[in-house]
Amino acid sequence: MKKARAQWRGAVLVCAKCSKKVDGGFGPKGRERLAKALRREPGFGKGRKANMGVAEVKCLGICPKNAVVVIDTRRLDEWLVVPAGADVALLTERLG
Repeated sequence: MKKARAQWRGAVLVCAKCSKKVDGGFGPKGRERLAKALRREPGFGKGRKANMGVAEVKCLGICPKNAVVVIDTRRLDEWLVVPAGADVALLTERLG
């Protein structure tokens, strides 16, 4: 088994099904998926060199209306329900 080094301190899991239902809802014009908007924030990304990884996962089973479920892997006991149009910078402060 081979290993690959990563600089991630943790990962943020974003429900892909919720993101699809919201149909964007984030970013400067409100047309971007939450995972993509998070990856653009400083320290977040999907590559191995990011401080915090952002990954879209299949349905997490909560399915809120007009919101996206987010899990910070460092705090597995606290799932976040992020409403569409929420400020991504404030979310990154909470996650960071």
